[in-house]
Amino acid sequence: MRARHADRDARRDRDFAAFVAGAGGRLTQTATLLTGEAPDDNPRARRLLTHALAHTYACWDRLHGEDPYDHARRHLAVRFADTAWHRYAALGRSRRPLTGPLAGLTPRERLVLVLRLYEGVGEEQVAALLGLPAERVRTLCDRATATVLHPPPAPPTPAAKAAPT
Repeated sequence: MRARHADRDARRDRDFAAFVAGAGGRLTQTATLLTGEAPDDNPRARRLLTHALAHTYACWDRLHGEDPYDHARRHLAVRFADTAWHRYAALGRSRRPLTGPLAGLTPRERLVLVLRLYEGVGEEQVAALLGLPAERVRTLCDRATATVLHPPPAPPTPAAKAAPT
């Protein structure tokens, strides 16, 4: 009996390790885009990814044919939404300045844009995942895309303000 459990646990560990080896890089990039951090300095993204992978590992035996990547991505998105929207977006602040390519977006805009364009998740699926109407998801995606493609002008630096004309 113990040998059978040990074999099953070893097989689960190998399968999960293979999953992480194949999908870990993309999930790391997704988490980094969500948090708006720089790719080489992304502690919040790594923390989000660690929680998502731990949750996926805990549910591994109960996935029953479900795509583990989709499961991990869904947990990553929901956890990001819970932490970012409630803790930072409502207060209009973040722990540290965002420097990533999507730093000019709100957390909700980043989440929708990453899920829709980077991950290729359908509009209706994103709406269901976030509990938003599909029209709202479309609006957020359109606004985020416009902001990324045509960023607002940077405010003048103090030195530029003081320079005589």
